[in-house]
Amino acid sequence: MTHRIGSALVQGDSAGVSGQDSAGVTGQNLSASWPRRSAGTLLGCVTGLFDSLHFLVVGTALGPFLLWPLTRASALGVLMAGARRLMVLERRRRAVFFGDVFPGRYQASDEKVLRYLAVRSYAGLLCGVVIALLGAGIVLAGLLVAGVVQGSVRWNELLTQVLLGGVLLFLDLQGLHSLAALDARLAREYFGPSERELLERRIHELAASRAAVVQAVDAERRRIERDLHDGIQQRMVALAMLLGRARRGRSPEQADAMLRQAHQESQDMMAELREVSWRVYPSALDSLGLEEALGGVSERCGIPVRTEFDVGGPLPQPVATAAYFVVSESVTNAAKHSRATAVSVRVGLRGGMLAVQVQDDGKGGANPAGGGLSGLRSRVAALDGALRVDSPEGGPTTITAELPCA
Repeated sequence: MTHRIGSALVQGDSAGVSGQDSAGVTGQNLSASWPRRSAGTLLGCVTGLFDSLHFLVVGTALGPFLLWPLTRASALGVLMAGARRLMVLERRRRAVFFGDVFPGRYQASDEKVLRYLAVRSYAGLLCGVVIALLGAGIVLAGLLVAGVVQGSVRWNELLTQVLLGGVLLFLDLQGLHSLAALDARLAREYFGPSERELLERRIHELAASRAAVVQAVDAERRRIERDLHDGIQQRMVALAMLLGRARRGRSPEQADAMLRQAHQESQDMMAELREVSWRVYPSALDSLGLEEALGGVSERCGIPVRTEFDVGGPLPQPVATAAYFVVSESVTNAAKHSRATAVSVRVGLRGGMLAVQVQDDGKGGANPAGGGLSGLRSRVAALDGALRVDSPEGGPTTITAELPCA
C-alpha cells in the first residue's frame, strides 16, 4: 500500500502544485550496465570507509565539545557540515553509477543524515569484507586449478573443494546482492521523503481535501438558497400579486394587461429556475455527455466562447462533472468580472489525464483564493487532480485543470 501511495504522490506532484518538494526517489535505473553498477558498489565501499572515519576521527575529537552544553551547538555544526558533504558524495555516487533521480530541494534533518551515514558506514565496510572474501575465493580457486593441472590434488579432494567453494560463492554473491539492495533502499529512504513521510503527507492531503469538499458543498448550498430566495421566490411573489390584481381588476382591459404581465413573469421565472437547476447539475451531462454540456455553457454565455474538444472515448462520471464545473465557473467569472471579449476552452485527453484549459482576454488579476476558484480547486483535488490559475494584471487569465481518469 505504501509503495502505491508513494508512486501516486510522485506522479501527482510532478503535475500538480507542490512540484519537486514532494517527489520521492525514483529508484535504481535498470538500464545502467552491470559494470557501471559494479563500479558504483566498489566505490560505495570506499565512501563507507570515509563515513566510518568521519564518525571515528571527527566524532571522537568533538566528543567533549558535544557533551558540554556551551559548545554543543558549534561542535554539532562542524560534525554536520562534514556529514552533509559525505551525504552529497553518496547522492552523486547513486546518481552517476545507478541512475537514481532525487528531489532537488529536499533537505533531510540532521538526525536523518547521521542515521544514514551510520548505516552506510556499516554497510560499506561489510561490503568491502564480502568483496575481499570473494577475491580470496578466486585466488584459492586458481590455486586449486593449478593443483589439478599439476596432479597434486586427488579427485575426491577436488570434489569436496568444488562443493564447498560453490556454497561459499553462492553465499558471497547473495551477500553482495543483499548489500546492493540495502544501498538502494537507504537511498530511497534518506535522499527523499520516506514511505512513512509520503504516507503521512498523503493522509494530511486527503484530510484537507475532505474538509475543503465539505466547505465547498456548504457554500454551494448557501448559493442555491440565495438564488432561490432572492430570485425565484421574489418572482413568485410578484406573480401572485399580478394574478391578485388581475382578479380584482374592474375592467376587462386592466385584467388582460395584468394577465399578460403575469404570463411574462411566469416565463422569466421558468427561465431563471432553469438557470438555477443547470448550475446545480446539468441534465445534459448525463444524457448527452460532456461535449454537449459544454456547448450549453457556450450558448448561455454573454460573450463568444470557442471550444475545442478532443476526447476519444467516454469519461468517468466524476471526472466529466468536475471538468464541466471548471469550465462553467471559469466562463461565468470571465463574463462577469474580467471584462473579457472572448473565451477559449480546450479539453483534451492525453495518456489517462484529462486536461482542461480556459483562457480569456480580460483584465486579469483573478484571486486564486476567491470563493469560486477555491471551490473548484477543492472539487479537482478530491479527484487527485491539480488546478492552476495564471492571471497577471492586464491579462490574460488562464485556468488549467488536470484530472486523472484512471
